[in-house]
Amino acid sequence: MSKGSDFGLLLVRVGVGAVCVAHGAQKLFGSFGGYGIKGTGGWFESVGFVPGERNAIAAGLAEAGGGALLALGLASGPAGAAVAGNMTVASTTHTGFFNTGGGYELPATLGLVGAAVAAGGPGRYSLDALTGDALNKPWMRAFALVAAAASAAYLISERAKVLAARGDDTDAEDTGDPHATDA
Repeated sequence: MSKGSDFGLLLVRVGVGAVCVAHGAQKLFGSFGGYGIKGTGGWFESVGFVPGERNAIAAGLAEAGGGALLALGLASGPAGAAVAGNMTVASTTHTGFFNTGGGYELPATLGLVGAAVAAGGPGRYSLDALTGDALNKPWMRAFALVAAAASAAYLISERAKVLAARGDDTDAEDTGDPHATDA
């Protein structure tokens, strides 16, 4: 890979990582206009992720922790997989594609970047490159992507069961909650 390509990958990693950190901080600490664990947990419960506070903590940690590691280029396989898995689940609370209509374009984009870095690596301008990929071995990347996909499938299926038991097929867009564009 050329130095220019590595620099471009650095910019993408830092930009997407920073967005993920901010989203996680909204959930965990109420930063950046977020609702913290309690408020986010209440919204999570309303859209079928039960128990809400536990799911808010897990989502916040995946976003903030995964985003920070993604930006640093450290443990990039597991970090990218955490972001990808979390954003896959987040996209299920959205309706349609475009974010302006409550769509999933933002979580889909963040998740795709996470998956791409997990699969392809962080580039030479990363802590993984500096440490000889000590925390980013090929088996770690593969395991993390499989684990993230399995976890996302489980969470999505559990949410579907909760909604079915409620007789509710309400999407996030219908709840009137400001979290509707940020699951």
